[in-house]
Amino acid sequence: MSLASSPRSAPPRVALVTGVGRRRSIGAELALGLAADGWDVALGHWQPYDDRLGYERGADDPAAVADECRALGRRVELLPGDLADPATPEALVAAATDRLGPVTGLVMSHCESVDSGILSTSLESWDRHYAVNARATWLLLKALADRLPEEPPGAPAAARVVALTSDHTAHNLPYGSSKGALDRIVIAAAVELADRGVRANVINPGPIDTGWMDERIRALGVAETPAGRLGTPRDTADLVRFLFSDAGGWINGQLLHSNGGFRPS
Repeated sequence: MSLASSPRSAPPRVALVTGVGRRRSIGAELALGLAADGWDVALGHWQPYDDRLGYERGADDPAAVADECRALGRRVELLPGDLADPATPEALVAAATDRLGPVTGLVMSHCESVDSGILSTSLESWDRHYAVNARATWLLLKALADRLPEEPPGAPAAARVVALTSDHTAHNLPYGSSKGALDRIVIAAAVELADRGVRANVINPGPIDTGWMDERIRALGVAETPAGRLGTPRDTADLVRFLFSDAGGWINGQLLHSNGGFRPS
């Protein structure tokens, strides 16, 4: 067979997944699910945030998740970075592109989450929540779209985007309100970035115990979920994998509740 007629191998699919600081997290399961589906993955994480929260984790969870993804036959890059810094989103997308190739998948599972209310929230905490949860979401989307060419109407999706949100409101004011801003940003991207071939959706996974629940909260969550159990990180990863597949390409600009029917009383 001549070189000219040799079949071309498909270009690698590269996804940037943020919030992969701990093995017991939605972000880690997202990375593993996409790796199992053939995506090379860049894993964003920030250890000082995990140190500050003090939730369950191993000695080097990002490296452990990376090793699990490599065991699935994928290329992996670890990309630490504080998303409260406005320079970090562009740096993460640039590094992922340079090391793995053009990024065509973006999963934003990072967050700043510290409980406080109207009277107890500090200005510093408010600003950091909005920097990480809202501004970084916008800047990550911008960095992705800046690298995508314009596509003709009706062209196949060139890039998939999913962000994780929450319906928290009272007593979790800066987190819940900044996640509301995230919703609007990502849904806007489905319209504004359509000419770049972007398909963008938001997932509200409901209460998932990644180390922050006590027994009382677990019991309440189960009681308020018709499915009779709490959600797991894999439940969320399964939906992201579908949205990133060809079969999920018609779902766009949506806020999807993937929560087993959870309805808080």
